[in-house]
Amino acid sequence: MTILIVTRSDDLGASGAVTRALQARGEQVYRFDTDLFPTQLQLVLDERAGGRISGPEGVLELGDISSVWYRRSAMGGRLPREMDPQLRRPSVEESRRLVFGMLAALGVFQLDTLERVRRAEHKPLQLELARSLGMEVPRTLMTNDPEAVRAFAASCPEGVVAKMMSSFAVYDEQGQEQVVFTTPLEAKDLEDLSGLELCPMTFQERLEKRLELRVTVVGDRVMAAAIDSQRLPGAREDWRREGLALIGAWQPYTLPEPMEQQILGLMEALGLNYGAFDFIVTPEGRHVFLEVNPAGEFAWLTRHPGLPIAEALADVLAGCAARR
Repeated sequence: MTILIVTRSDDLGASGAVTRALQARGEQVYRFDTDLFPTQLQLVLDERAGGRISGPEGVLELGDISSVWYRRSAMGGRLPREMDPQLRRPSVEESRRLVFGMLAALGVFQLDTLERVRRAEHKPLQLELARSLGMEVPRTLMTNDPEAVRAFAASCPEGVVAKMMSSFAVYDEQGQEQVVFTTPLEAKDLEDLSGLELCPMTFQERLEKRLELRVTVVGDRVMAAAIDSQRLPGAREDWRREGLALIGAWQPYTLPEPMEQQILGLMEALGLNYGAFDFIVTPEGRHVFLEVNPAGEFAWLTRHPGLPIAEALADVLAGCAARR
């Protein structure tokens, strides 16, 4: 039997670590790089969910798949850019539907199913579930109404920050990536909220930080790491701005026992086997939930501070640890 890893060609660190951990356990692994489909990978699927995948790693019969790690998706990534957009769009969509349809029809354990991942990505749902489980969450407003934003900001004595519910980047004229980070709003920003009618945003009360946490959950294993984001001015509002500079400074962190149980409760409510949680620790020691990413990155944490995340994923995929 074979474990199928669904990802893309540029995903090397995390998927490579899990592949090695699985192979060390004697498991067979097949990598499906979705950006190679449909140009360099072939998929055959019949009405009984039988068929095969053919590509750079050889041929895999679908009936030989024992479990799936759904990690990244980039269907149609190698289609010619000069292709007529009216033809390219349906090609990408048909490719997505075939691959996702194959995954839905397989009938094997998946970490995690596309349906569970898509549901878990809803930030309003995350905040409501976390709050109902007893976690502290920041006061939050998600809107395209400028007057509602100004009223919300007036009720937050420490100020507000703006963020997006989805992660994305824009590119300048030189092709340089400009990532949209969490940003505090000044008075002049609140005066001019033009453009909000074109795209809603998320606004939260600004919280003073002592530490920021990344808590990675795999099955029933909860692994926490902390970073002192206040040590660098550029990282104080969003540690990702100085992510490379801080990469070696992550330290193991011990969570309060009640908090660990709340985190597992949220994983259960979302039906997830994997989740990457972000928390703020305030100077008073309060732990404030920000979000959970059902497909969040973790590779750097396997080096600093050395969390056994790849091994935990391999255990769940191989059926050696608890699953949801």
